[in-house]
Amino acid sequence: MPDAKSKPAFNRKNPLLAKRKTSLLLTEGCNSKDTWHLEISLQGSGMEFTPGDSLAVLPQNNPQQVDELIAALGCTGQEAVPTPAKEEASLRKALTENYVITTPDKKLLKAITEQCDGTEWQHLLEAEKKAELNDYLWGREIIDLLLAHPTASFQPAEFVTLLKKLNVRLYSVASSLAHHPDEVHLTVAVVEYESFGRKRQGVCSSWLAERIDDNTQIPCFITPGKGFRLPAPDDHTPIIMCGPGTGIAPFRAFIEERKATNAKGDAWLFFGEIHESTCYFYNEEWESRLADGTLSKITTAWSRDQEEKVYIQHKMLEHGAEFWEWLEKGAIFYVCGDAQRMAPDVDKALHTLIQHHGDKSEEESIAYVKEMVSEKRYRRDVY
Repeated sequence: MPDAKSKPAFNRKNPLLAKRKTSLLLTEGCNSKDTWHLEISLQGSGMEFTPGDSLAVLPQNNPQQVDELIAALGCTGQEAVPTPAKEEASLRKALTENYVITTPDKKLLKAITEQCDGTEWQHLLEAEKKAELNDYLWGREIIDLLLAHPTASFQPAEFVTLLKKLNVRLYSVASSLAHHPDEVHLTVAVVEYESFGRKRQGVCSSWLAERIDDNTQIPCFITPGKGFRLPAPDDHTPIIMCGPGTGIAPFRAFIEERKATNAKGDAWLFFGEIHESTCYFYNEEWESRLADGTLSKITTAWSRDQEEKVYIQHKMLEHGAEFWEWLEKGAIFYVCGDAQRMAPDVDKALHTLIQHHGDKSEEESIAYVKEMVSEKRYRRDVY
């Protein structure tokens, strides 16, 4: 028999149905982005996590998009269809909770092509054309394809088999259980853009920020971030944290944990956003942690507050001499955030400052960074 005191095993098949306690807009007054601080109750669940872990959230699709799809299919929404778990649900419920209704799967593209001659993407379905197909599909959603090909007709049960399963989204936890017992906090930026005359939104970010209330059940579980961990509290190893935008989330958890455990080593935080006046996430908390010594130093970059754009990597180079001193003291360098542009730019700046301030050749700086990685002194959580 299992130990009655063992921790509950929450996972995709058995998620915790948590509820929001509160939400706060972190970008008040900013016209170009909405980023939210969410606090989710874990009261009575026994769920545990460590700073550096992620919360996996299973979202629901936008009901307006669901309605549009149902109408385009000529259905009522009450039709019975299979779910990915081989259960039966109404078409509306399945499209809301179980299937991806934004990005089309290749199976759907092929099915439409079989019914409609001369689709724009017919020549892109070969395996070697994957990059070109992705370029074509950027900004297009399933509803666009159905409306553009009204002669394509699908039975509800057939249609859902042409869709991908709706998967969880991972959010770095932005709090420490030692500081906020029975809660998990998230930092969520709403993904929003326009394409082909339509407003698009990220499935999970818009659900968490705009469509849930304090009574909505949030299916979730913890995904461990084993490679993204703090040194032991009594370890004097310095840490440097680089978290622009929502990449700040795990470092808020780190700093709360350091405060709660009276951690020893020095801590330097790099944070960047577009405007200091409207996007300085958790500013008051950083000031408090600087005052009590939990945080040794904070360096900020505001990309749109001056004519020339300034990013985190520029600040790293500006403080290169001190950054190098910290590295030579054995500092662990953590990076969290955008994998496409920020992380490569930060990596390049790291190599450059090591080369310049460490008086090393390009090859020697590459070797130094490789050694940092092998010693787990260069840790990245990028997405």
